[in-house]
Amino acid sequence: MECLCLVWALEKLHYYLDGSVFGVITDFNAVKSLLHMKTPNRHMLRWQIAIQEYRGNMTIAHKAGNLHNNADGLSRWVLANTPDNPAYVPLEEEPQIPIE
Repeated sequence: MECLCLVWALEKLHYYLDGSVFGVITDFNAVKSLLHMKTPNRHMLRWQIAIQEYRGNMTIAHKAGNLHNNADGLSRWVLANTPDNPAYVPLEEEPQIPIE
């Protein structure tokens, strides 16, 4: 999955990355070996072909997950359920039941 995420990010940011030298830091060691596989399966082969363009300009480094203090900081940030939040879901009000 992380390999596919790398391919997606490279395609999305192509105009910013084209011609520049950059590094990728990941906590998944298999991404580092993506370019050096001898007999990849068909998905990995497609991903290898997709990132060939960046081979000379990109370095992939592995950093252990327990050393990442902020790896999922943005994905775990709790946002208030307010109308200005893009993921806003209006809560239904509970119907008032009259007490007799």
